Amino acid sequence: MGCSASSPANKGDSLDDRGAIDYKNIRTKLVLLGDSGVGKSCIVLRFVRGQFDPASKVTVGASFLSQTIALQDSSTVKFEIWDTAGQERYASLAPLYYRGAGAAVIVYDITSPETFEKAQYWVRELQKFGSANIVMALVGNKSDLHASRKVSTQIAQEYADSNGMFFIETSAKTAENINQLFEEIGKRLPRPSTLKN
Repeated sequence: MGCSASSPANKGDSLDDRGAIDYKNIRTKLVLLGDSGVGKSCIVLRFVRGQFDPASKVTVGASFLSQTIALQDSSTVKFEIWDTAGQERYASLAPLYYRGAGAAVIVYDITSPETFEKAQYWVRELQKFGSANIVMALVGNKSDLHASRKVSTQIAQEYADSNGMFFIETSAKTAENINQLFEEIGKRLPRPSTLKN
């Protein structure tokens, strides 16, 4: 049968009760990055609790939540979500949260070009210091404010494509594309290769 149970698990692999790799149940660390006020905490709250709080308070440092989803291939993904603070004074702490992350969600506000520039900064940071096979998603949040849009979908899509990321626009307020965002990340996470006899 081989020695698969004695092999060390890769990042993202889950171990079952016997210590063997569980190929159907994946666990991964996910970090949210982006400028203050772009809606990172609102995205997480909508995903984990199905709630939207328009009076959401500014995150200090980082907050942690987890959520498990089932994918169409009958596997599950447990996201261990680190929601980081967007204020400049906390930027030096971000590497503590994205180190070892299997996925990163980089969020900007579609009504604010400055937040799109900050998102590009975080992409560069992850490309330099993140895990080699990290799944990155570029997220234009606040799509419900499309009448006030300042960042075009086309520019964001082109930027994501040129950096090997996937792009999606969401609204934490209306819940548009929130679940789809995390499902897409789950589908893109590397799967451990199964041993063939």
